[in-house]
Amino acid sequence: MTDPVSLYPALAQVIPSLSELGASIGPMTTPAGTVLFDANSPCRGFPLVLEGEVKVSRHSGDGRSLELYRVVPGELCLVSSACLFRSTPLSAQGITTKPTTLLLIPPPVFAQWLQTPAFRDDVLGLFAERMADLTVLVDAVAFHKLDSRLAAALLGRGQDLALTHQSLADELGTVREIITRLLRRFEREGWVELGRSNIQIRDSAALRALASTLPS
Repeated sequence: MTDPVSLYPALAQVIPSLSELGASIGPMTTPAGTVLFDANSPCRGFPLVLEGEVKVSRHSGDGRSLELYRVVPGELCLVSSACLFRSTPLSAQGITTKPTTLLLIPPPVFAQWLQTPAFRDDVLGLFAERMADLTVLVDAVAFHKLDSRLAAALLGRGQDLALTHQSLADELGTVREIITRLLRRFEREGWVELGRSNIQIRDSAALRALASTLPS
């Protein structure tokens, strides 16, 4: 297993130390598709990812979802830290995208660790980085044309895409009906050919031209 301190150097200075906490914080290993935390639930602890990846998403009541960010080894979870800072329920869901090993730091220990300047700086730095990422995401969702975002989502996956309209809607944070309408327009233009749970790319250049209207 990867040494946690090599991924999170600030842990070398925290009190209580990892060795003092012992097996009470893990490590725990989960398969892909495991829900680590859910929206509106209390935060059971602060996750430190050692191996694998966690996708953090918001979900609406009508089944739509929007990915906020992903946590990989060496990175911190904004939703978990915000929940622990404010003592409020979690605002999003975290689910593993691959087999994942992590440490789960209990809330009282997290509060103690924040008294260590190096760890506190890491957490506050996380807020700045994630806010910048989320600003870009909000900008893309709110201000950029969905057809350009859909074209971009179709590219880079090969010519034969085993994708449903619903999965594309979930990825882009919209509803299936809108995706279906846009894909049918793309098909009329000769850019794609639609099948059952399948999309054939017929004109990558046209899709790339449409996607290029998005900012880099």
